[in-house]
Amino acid sequence: MSLRDKFDEAAGKAKEATGHATGDKGLRREGKADQTEAKAKGKLHDVAEGAKEGLDEVKTTLGGLADKAKNAVDRNK
Repeated sequence: MSLRDKFDEAAGKAKEATGHATGDKGLRREGKADQTEAKAKGKLHDVAEGAKEGLDEVKTTLGGLADKAKNAVDRNK
């Protein structure tokens, strides 16, 4: 979860608490919705980071295999 997502979630909690303290059901709902949105964005961010790390590992592996193949071809010349 990015820092921005954490900030948005905290802002949603504050909005929900304000709505609760003032009896404003709309503000409470809006705060809960903001929190849900921030959490969803955070999860998407985490998934994207995981995918990026996985792709980096694949690139590294393929690069290593390509180097090995090139070296084998060079040895057989």
